[in-house]
Amino acid sequence: MAAEVIALIVERRPLRIVDATVGTGGHALALLGAAPPAACLLGLDRDAQALSVALARLERFGARVILRQADFADLTACADEAGFMQIDAVIADLGMSSFALADPSRGFSFRHEGPLDMRMDPSQGLRAADIVSQQSAEEIARIIYEYGEERASRRIARAIVEARRRRPITTTGELREIIERAVGGHRRGGVHPATRTFQALRIAVNHELESLEALLERVPARLASGGRMAVISYHSLEDRAVKRRFRELAAGGGFVLVTGKAMRPSAEEVARNPRSRSARLRCLERCA
Repeated sequence: MAAEVIALIVERRPLRIVDATVGTGGHALALLGAAPPAACLLGLDRDAQALSVALARLERFGARVILRQADFADLTACADEAGFMQIDAVIADLGMSSFALADPSRGFSFRHEGPLDMRMDPSQGLRAADIVSQQSAEEIARIIYEYGEERASRRIARAIVEARRRRPITTTGELREIIERAVGGHRRGGVHPATRTFQALRIAVNHELESLEALLERVPARLASGGRMAVISYHSLEDRAVKRRFRELAAGGGFVLVTGKAMRPSAEEVARNPRSRSARLRCLERCA
């Protein structure tokens, strides 16, 4: 939803922009191209490999771009360091990076054989393999149910614990096969049975919901008058958190909802990029 994000953000002609999930620099490139010539952008991401790509893509903007390897939960500290005492615009695209998803060595996708890793920042300790190998069936079921909204969470957790008694579960393919044996290989609507479990493990490994709560709690107060915060979410857990927080801020005064209802991708965009079909865009503005 790059076009929609640019329309919402650039409308206010921001000079201090923060891309909380800069990834390989796609949104940042479009925003700087449409923003005033004096605009500067601070880009954050936990993935050092993606940041190296973003650095090359954004090189032509020179000192107008500052990139930091950081969790967006630490956005305010990074903004202080960069001299962004107030922020005119914040964009956070919570979707999984295609760059990392396509790399089998990162272990994010059940469609590619690779190590069961799922760390956005490979320097952190916890891996998905550690969860499935060390946690109890009850805790694994809780993670899969709460973070994946998977109804068969207990059945999948029991299958994981039974399988690991025979041998360690270390690859994406091994976990996928365990899930398929537990709940079947096909589901109505074309969703693979491993989708929700892999989502849940990724969220748990990277503490994604905790980071999102911190972002939503801390950042709105740093917006300048007329500043906007736009968030793109891709599943109901994220979208509910964004919707709830934005509505709380609007009800408390000092903020208004720019998007009354979440914006959805166009049919043309979904046709070009099927992964965008679940995207929800919400935007908040700090009142003058």
